[in-house]
Amino acid sequence: MVFMPLPRYDISKSYDWNYDHPPTHAPTGEPGVPGVWSFCRQRVASPLGVAAGPLLNGAWCLYYATLGFDVVTYKTVRSRERACYPTPNLLPVQTGSLAGGETDLSASEQMGGSWAISFGMPSKPPEVWTADVQATRRRLPKRVRLSVSVVASAEPDWPIEQVADDYAECARMAAEAGADAIEVNLSCPNVTSCDGQLYQNPRHATLVAERTRAAIGELPLVCKIGHFAEDDDTPGRLMDALAPHADAVATTNCVAATVRGAFGGQPRGIGGSAILEASVRQVERLAGHAARQGYDLRVIGVGGVSTAADVRRYLSAGAEMTHLATALMVDPEVGLRIRSDLSTP
Repeated sequence: MVFMPLPRYDISKSYDWNYDHPPTHAPTGEPGVPGVWSFCRQRVASPLGVAAGPLLNGAWCLYYATLGFDVVTYKTVRSRERACYPTPNLLPVQTGSLAGGETDLSASEQMGGSWAISFGMPSKPPEVWTADVQATRRRLPKRVRLSVSVVASAEPDWPIEQVADDYAECARMAAEAGADAIEVNLSCPNVTSCDGQLYQNPRHATLVAERTRAAIGELPLVCKIGHFAEDDDTPGRLMDALAPHADAVATTNCVAATVRGAFGGQPRGIGGSAILEASVRQVERLAGHAARQGYDLRVIGVGGVSTAADVRRYLSAGAEMTHLATALMVDPEVGLRIRSDLSTP
């Protein structure tokens, strides 16, 4: 018997092509994962979710909901339409573990576990994605949580108050469409507007979280953040500021680096195995701070997960659960394999 590989994102094609050609194959049967698991205090069947990025629309969400993931995050949406950056949007790179700020990485013809990511947070217009979110929530199994990632579409002259209001408006639309949780994207290494680096300014990040909270009521609120240097004292101050408003912090949204001869010399977020070590350390740092301060602010581990051992490392570091991106885009069956391994003592 010949087994055909499962459909996956085609990095040789454009974002729009992949948006318009989602997989339709629906595997069945998921190994149970012993234990009690939660996502922002909501019960889920495993510590596995999909991070913002791979799930371009509802069809992609439905596909990966059959592949072992109990939280699916709808790729970041905006209050207005935004085109994707030109290809390549995903460029494999040769690198070991990254600490942040590396330059002159080498591109690779083969995927070795890590790639540079360059989408620019594209979005369909609100009337398209809200209808899609609504239909997706209706079709998803009740046990699967649908999180929607949102970001502001800041203009250069916008004050932070206007940026925060745009986040909140986008979150409100997602909540009304049926999202089970809202993730505000406070970090994107691939854009130059202020929304890409908000996590580095606790006061601005707090304003976004505060106004988003007011817009969505009691719905779970996750703040997605980027990488901090080891000697940076911002993480503790950020956790202090977000604790009254957010339910969880998701980390890490890539590690920025430059790739030789690509992207006009501008930094891009690197995702995949190269950021596992840095992200686990950051989870441990943030979760430890929250525990010491007595905050009910969860941490979601993101970055470099591809095995059950990686999941266990994040959980041991203090993560409530883990969200995958790169590994599942390369191998759609990775979630099922991790579930099987986690079910074995």
